[in-house]
Amino acid sequence: MSASGLPFDDFRELLNNLPEADTAQLVAARERDSQLTKPAGALGRLEEIAFWLAAWSGRPPAVNRPLVAIFAGNHGVTKQGVTPFPASVTKQMVDNFAAGGAAINQICIANDLGLKIFDLALDIPTGDITVEAALDERSCAATMAFGMEAVAGGTDLLCIGEMGIGNTTIAAAIFCALYGGEAKDWVGPGTGSQGEVLERKIAAVEKAVALHKPHLSDPLEVLRRLGGREVAAMAGAILAARAQRIPVLIDGYVATAAAAVLHAANPRALDHCMIGHVSAEPGHIKVIEKFGKTPILALGMRLGEGTGAALAAGIVKAAALCHSGMATFAQAGVSAAD
Repeated sequence: MSASGLPFDDFRELLNNLPEADTAQLVAARERDSQLTKPAGALGRLEEIAFWLAAWSGRPPAVNRPLVAIFAGNHGVTKQGVTPFPASVTKQMVDNFAAGGAAINQICIANDLGLKIFDLALDIPTGDITVEAALDERSCAATMAFGMEAVAGGTDLLCIGEMGIGNTTIAAAIFCALYGGEAKDWVGPGTGSQGEVLERKIAAVEKAVALHKPHLSDPLEVLRRLGGREVAAMAGAILAARAQRIPVLIDGYVATAAAAVLHAANPRALDHCMIGHVSAEPGHIKVIEKFGKTPILALGMRLGEGTGAALAAGIVKAAALCHSGMATFAQAGVSAAD
């Protein structure tokens, strides 16, 4: 049965009518950079980041209200024994976030970042993708819409993260559907899968992609059939940020799966995004390269929770302050290069 297309129509319209960068602000930022008390290009990627902020926020580079948004969901595919942790850990970790006891809490404190956690029906796992679609079209669209609403409130830098036992299996299935290859090319250890658990994880991705293969030419169908609520919500949040001119930092392997769906639908859909870090999950760097992007950090992390994006937010904040706070040659009375 083919999908009706109706619940996804608004998202297809948004993806076909994306706001462009503010070229006037980009030119102004480059002009100011040329006058700052440093040799041209001396701050390397910090300068590029400042230009990116200007182009996509539509104002001089600044980060005043950064937000880390973590979306949490549970997955029916855990029935296939693809992870050493039970699905109940997702809720336990959400409670840990709320209590301030997780790594992401400490990174947000260190970098003075806001943090919001979104519990996406954790008591109702998505369908097991090895035997059925994760979500029906209407539910997937509604979850994307929820993700869009989650970024409301005036943030000016959005860091996207997630929590969900089993969701690296979900991400691997999405990447395999979008980019081809064998399941083993995309499946990594995730939360520590090895031996028989890793073999079950590979088998689950193979079975899921084969089952849904007739419908995988449409990226939004890939999302609803192979994804999860947190992946759909992150896709919606990224899309809403583009509409609202909010620069986005994408976290690791699973967050990048949400971004990959949008990129497959429109290669310009991620122009307002940077990759916070490259995960230790083996397939992550391959996807980042398909985007044509360079991650800000490479620290060997694979925790999720938005941790890599939140760490990168500290770099982005520093880039903005260097651009706005440094004196010009004229202000400082320093001789400029001839």
